[in-house]
Amino acid sequence: MSHNEEHRAHRVGWLRAAVLGANDGIVSTSSLIIGVAAANATQQSILLAGIAGLVAGAMSMAAGEYVSVSSQADTEKSDLALEAVSLEENQDAELHELAKIYEGRGVRPELAIQVARDLTMHDALGAHARDEIGISPGATARPIQAALYSATTFTIGGALPLSVALLAPEHRQIVLVASLSLLFLAMLGGLAARAGGAPVALGSARVAFWGAIAMGVTAVVGQWVGVIA
Repeated sequence: MSHNEEHRAHRVGWLRAAVLGANDGIVSTSSLIIGVAAANATQQSILLAGIAGLVAGAMSMAAGEYVSVSSQADTEKSDLALEAVSLEENQDAELHELAKIYEGRGVRPELAIQVARDLTMHDALGAHARDEIGISPGATARPIQAALYSATTFTIGGALPLSVALLAPEHRQIVLVASLSLLFLAMLGGLAARAGGAPVALGSARVAFWGAIAMGVTAVVGQWVGVIA
């Protein structure tokens, strides 16, 4: 009898960066376009603002993700280096520390110490990294990967409302950008939820709701600025 399970935890790193980038691209670009349009700006100014926001946002996402994930990677490397030194200088203490971790998870003491010994002989640092520190090989921080995913998906996401603004009639620009951007966000939320094994409807609603809030606030501010300008 076969037993197959499809786990999705390995997707967390790239899925987070991809969804965050695409979501920010749609929300920030559409909000910027709607805000500028609500201020009664010209079509040229609206498109210029949208393009500038798209380029600046993509670069900002890449830099932000790289710095953030690099900091996480530096912390992981520091913890691993500290653990490696401790394993060299305090082998017995580290062995019993690992055994205590397994005992805390319900393993019998005599079995826990045996498992700790076996894992220490096989890969001491790997065992402590995984079970003591919480760092697993498949979930280590990858700054360049996160930066590329974020910048690329932000550009793709931002290009959607920008394309709508370019093709839409001026008198219907705000309505079309807002409605289609919400549709894009709902689709993105649903796809992300499906890839992560979460309820699709909840994922769609959650992303679309916050996108609507962002666009609504920006429209109000843009209209207010257009009145007093």
